[in-house]
Amino acid sequence: MILPITGYGHNSLRATTVEITKDYEGLSTLIENMFETMYKSNGVGLAAPQVDLAIRLFVIDTAPFEESTGEKGVKKVVINPRIVEEFGDDFVFEEGCLSVPDIHENVVRKSKIRIQYYDENFEYHDEEIDGMQARVMQHEYDHLEGHTFIDRLSSLKKMVLKRRLNDIVEGRVHPAYKMKFAHK
Repeated sequence: MILPITGYGHNSLRATTVEITKDYEGLSTLIENMFETMYKSNGVGLAAPQVDLAIRLFVIDTAPFEESTGEKGVKKVVINPRIVEEFGDDFVFEEGCLSVPDIHENVVRKSKIRIQYYDENFEYHDEEIDGMQARVMQHEYDHLEGHTFIDRLSSLKKMVLKRRLNDIVEGRVHPAYKMKFAHK
């Protein structure tokens, strides 16, 4: 089932997220729906707050970046993650977000992370990750912490984008996927 994506300015994108257990009701269906929603919306990652759920869960599939980066695509379910370290070189890349349609800006992030999380089978992982997978995971992790990539932009850049961001808040954008806006 395709879920509506919460738009920039929606309260769920700033909510405090909580950890879940393997007994979380409807978890496997939710994961399936999140992947389906992400693919239908042409995304590479989707966090639970983007579908109006304040839980620590995101899904990623970096396959669309294979050709441009030469990296093998990775599909993952990430539950209750903690990024314990960000390291390596600063890595600038133009990011977009399903919750912030039609806005793409350069964002600086570290090239590597160490992350601890559970997968969909609640098996524990403690991994060092780099490249595009690290980038996408940091972006989605930000959502679990109540942030969007817009928060990583300079004050000047945010002022330049103010009208476009306000259009999203007010629901005056029409992406090719279903959205839930803050003021509609």
